[in-house]
Amino acid sequence: MAKGRLYFDYNATAPLLAVAQSAMVDVMQLPGNPSSVHAEGRKARAVVSNARESVARLCNVSAAQVIFCSGATEAANHVLTPDYRMGRSPVRVSRLFVSAVEHPAVLEGGRFAAEQITVLPVDAQGRLDLDALEAAFAGHDQASGQAMLGLQLANNETGVIQPVREAADIVKAHHGLMVVDAVQGAGRMALSLEALGADFLILSGHKIGGPKGIGALVSAGETLMPAPLLRGGGQEKGHRGGTENLICIAGFGAAADAAREALDDVGRIAALRDRLEAGVRDLAPDVILHGEAVNRLANTSFFSLPGLKAETAQIAFDMEGVAVSAGAACSSGKIGLSHVLAAMGADADLGAIRVSLGGEHTENDVERFLEAFKAINTRRLARMSAQVAA
Repeated sequence: MAKGRLYFDYNATAPLLAVAQSAMVDVMQLPGNPSSVHAEGRKARAVVSNARESVARLCNVSAAQVIFCSGATEAANHVLTPDYRMGRSPVRVSRLFVSAVEHPAVLEGGRFAAEQITVLPVDAQGRLDLDALEAAFAGHDQASGQAMLGLQLANNETGVIQPVREAADIVKAHHGLMVVDAVQGAGRMALSLEALGADFLILSGHKIGGPKGIGALVSAGETLMPAPLLRGGGQEKGHRGGTENLICIAGFGAAADAAREALDDVGRIAALRDRLEAGVRDLAPDVILHGEAVNRLANTSFFSLPGLKAETAQIAFDMEGVAVSAGAACSSGKIGLSHVLAAMGADADLGAIRVSLGGEHTENDVERFLEAFKAINTRRLARMSAQVAA
């Protein structure tokens, strides 16, 4: 990256890729509505179709399985509902199970009532407790309706990768439904709806270098589908009403193609993350690296420093010219504890700093980060020494 400020917050949002921006600019002047049958409308429809193919390739599915929407939060509220249809027949989902470390968009349960939602525990590394999942589904009264599991592929704060396939096997053994929040995993690990065993995937455009305000719900088929969240003119085969956001869809499609190609760079990014963590540990041997004992996203590090609040550290990094997060961006502007750390049994009051890398980062960027960290840690140690002396 260029000399100047360092951006280490890709899990909050990835910078807009040049190819995505170019694709968006190219369609800005298209006058047609994708639903119109004239030549201008057909040209706009082709943009949507091509982007749908690109997003489908990212998930190893067919284009017919992709529904565009305004983002991952909308996709979550669309799919997390008690009301489904199989063809013309209604299907009732009476219970939603979610892990304790889910993104708020899933943890809130979408259109389920609070009394229909059960939160499942995780272990000290933040991975879903599969024994608790088995007990929960085995104890579900199927006469009341089907049960559903909402589970992230990778945690947005820790980067910890969940045992999604194992969880899916348990869910399917009890005839349940499986929704996977793949927002953080997309573009950072190979993605296949079938391999994961999911019925639905949730995606976000801006996490992979596309524009903000676009996402997708990907289904395993078209037979069993949730009741529409937004009704209107029948767009997206009636699953999501409203004229398609042509500009953002074009950018999403371009970013999806780039994300598939970027998977070849994962090993290099993992090496940068490992170098960063080794440097942090050398400078601060008392650092707590959350989730380090299990598989994590190659680009993510989440750590706590005793005696230093995460919000204070975030401000200090910002003053050093480094952008990092104190937890998830969706909640970092609010006063509160990290529900992820709390669920893991860690010191949620202390909080943690999230560093998330992207394809533009270099070894020099990591060294510059460590220079900033050294200055912040030196001040931390001085304060701790002064407190002991007092």
